[in-house]
Amino acid sequence: MDKKHIKIKNSNNSFDSLALAPVSVSPKFQGMKIGKALIEKALNKAKEMGFESVVVLGHENYYPKFGFEVASKFGIKAPFEVPDEVFMAIELKEGKLKNVSGIVEYSSAFID
Repeated sequence: MDKKHIKIKNSNNSFDSLALAPVSVSPKFQGMKIGKALIEKALNKAKEMGFESVVVLGHENYYPKFGFEVASKFGIKAPFEVPDEVFMAIELKEGKLKNVSGIVEYSSAFID
């Protein structure tokens, strides 16, 4: 598996996606929209690269500002126990998660 990709797998299918690592900005630079700029740039780059979705494990009040929704809405689950509201996904192309469901398989970059 390419180190940039994750897979969303169920018993019948496997779907390519990306994972966004949680974004953190030093407190002295917070409020300057640095995090917002980084996330927007990352999502735009993912779209340019042809990806159709992204998952994130992050703050339930922050990531929805960018269009992330609870991943379970799409039938997508984390490979570990995590509160539902903090595991989210976004469609980079409308409707692309409609028929996707399964458990996320992270690349080694997230596990190591």
